[in-house]
Amino acid sequence: MKLVLAVVEDDDAIILMDALVENEFGATKLASTGGFLHRGNTTLLIGVDDDRVDELIALIRRVCVRKKRVLPQALAEVPPSISLPIEVESGGATIFVLSVDRFQKV
Repeated sequence: MKLVLAVVEDDDAIILMDALVENEFGATKLASTGGFLHRGNTTLLIGVDDDRVDELIALIRRVCVRKKRVLPQALAEVPPSISLPIEVESGGATIFVLSVDRFQKV
């Protein structure tokens, strides 16, 4: 058994949770905040059998696609009131797959 930690954008979390339920993956949803863009994220804790890990990752990849965003970016060389847009890539998912020695529901 594996524990998959998937950090996704809040915008993708609702759709992903629906897809997980539809495909019979159980998940626990935790609110989190990203360090780079300071936007809301969702961290999902998903217990999965070893033989379904690739299926789960493929599902996350289909739902949580990377996208480009244009954000204001203040530059040190210009007054703080002037902001220039900067393009950043966001979305997708950060996924950790951990081995589980023991799983028990009580």
